[in-house]
Amino acid sequence: MRKYIYIFLFFIFGKLAFSQELNCQVSVVSPQIQGTTEKQIFEQLQKAIFEFMNNTKWTKDNFTTPERIDCSILINVTQKLGTDDYKATIQVQSRRPVFKSSYFSPAVNYIDENFSFKFQQFQQLDFNLNTFSNNLTSVLAFYAYVVIANDYDTFSNLGGTEYFQKAQLIVSNAQSAGETGWKSFESNKNRYWIVENALQPVFQPIRECMYKYHRLGLDIMNEKPEEGRNEILKSTTLLLEVYRNRPASFAMELFFDAKVDELVNIFSKGTPEEKAKIVETLTTVDPANSNKYFKIQGN
Repeated sequence: MRKYIYIFLFFIFGKLAFSQELNCQVSVVSPQIQGTTEKQIFEQLQKAIFEFMNNTKWTKDNFTTPERIDCSILINVTQKLGTDDYKATIQVQSRRPVFKSSYFSPAVNYIDENFSFKFQQFQQLDFNLNTFSNNLTSVLAFYAYVVIANDYDTFSNLGGTEYFQKAQLIVSNAQSAGETGWKSFESNKNRYWIVENALQPVFQPIRECMYKYHRLGLDIMNEKPEEGRNEILKSTTLLLEVYRNRPASFAMELFFDAKVDELVNIFSKGTPEEKAKIVETLTTVDPANSNKYFKIQGN
């Protein structure tokens, strides 16, 4: 579906130059760890992650340069556990272009606090989908597939299933790993549950909402703002079914971590009827952000 949005480039440039899927910006910070050696190591780590994320072929599809998925990774190294062993958090964000506009819609916004890794100077980052070799590349590959899966879901209904399944395979291979974040019993909000929820039928309406919200709603708002906003309003009613079956779910939390501010901005320009309906829906399915949603009616 992405190609339909960018196909005009073919006519402008005559031929398409293909590249990898991700346009990933990487930042590694370590405010709590001092030392010249560590600074050099983290600079090398940042470069290695950048090359790993952007140069790996993650899918079977061909992407042109403008089609690459914009995403970012922020690693905050908080503790040195050993000579080459570190504890950190990793924040993953992605965004999706909106048709005929310069606007990008946030799709993923998640901070993973269960991240530890080993890295040595001049180390090459290698990854095999079918085996767990180290926590660093497995976590990075996991989030690469999650970003791609969410992006594909916004262009076709349930279009990211194959890549959620690949992320789930990484989780499965990591079950014997010593590092945390991979196992169901460790927490109800970790990497295991991100893909477990995404592939469960009970949470499918969230993914259907992602498609209708973006493809039927945002993508027409530049030309038909009222119609687009109405489609987004209708798409959010799909979340009510999930809420009735699984209130306060991690899957719903992930959705709103990315979408809460955008929804407020969109419906602050709505009609009084739209505002009343969206506030009723959003305060029901996402009560934690009710104060933000009530601001819609005040605008």
